[in-house]
Amino acid sequence: MTIKLGVPSKGRLMEKTFEWFGARGIQLARAGSEREYAGVVEGIEGVSLVLLSAGEVPRELAAGRIHLGVTGTDLIQEKLALWDQSVETIAELGFGHADLILAVPQGWTDVDTLHDLDAAASAFRATHGHRLRIATKYHRLVREFLRESGVADYALVDSQGATEGTVANETAEAIADITSTGETLRANHLKILGDGMILRSQATLWKSRSAPMDTSERATLDLLLTRLNG
Repeated sequence: MTIKLGVPSKGRLMEKTFEWFGARGIQLARAGSEREYAGVVEGIEGVSLVLLSAGEVPRELAAGRIHLGVTGTDLIQEKLALWDQSVETIAELGFGHADLILAVPQGWTDVDTLHDLDAAASAFRATHGHRLRIATKYHRLVREFLRESGVADYALVDSQGATEGTVANETAEAIADITSTGETLRANHLKILGDGMILRSQATLWKSRSAPMDTSERATLDLLLTRLNG
């Protein structure tokens, strides 16, 4: 048996993760072509690389099928109820930064805060006969945030494609989505509410709280974490 490390299987997250481990003397690499999801680990014995989508990592960690995994804070907290009982934070990796925010049309000149949004939602329902729709892929996080903020008169609608385009397409009145620069929001004539920051996210190394380990695997994990922590 080995310690299983789950890493995003493609793109900048994979490349930056490989660089982060490499700077600490652990070389990660894809084995074979880009269509293969096998990987190799050099620099330490007893660790195997599992290439997954970033969205699969939370599930595999919670199920105990991998011991360690790299994915965003947003995906961990969205996909895992009581996430801190399923995983433990090992290290924030310093890349993959993104903010989960709440945004409304720029033309809503009198809606700048969550309090304004609450009032606008009530007025919207009275006028249109249905709840103000907020498009998002992050239902758990957005619902909890709005509940804590006292916003009640809304409906979350699932966004399968580009969330920023749902307002222009008239399938939603507002959005809650990940942004890094805000350029796409501005291009779609949307503005972030002044208190609409739901979560700051970045790529993070997580440890499963449920993955089984024997004595040898525990020793390997301890050695790996010591190496990674410098």
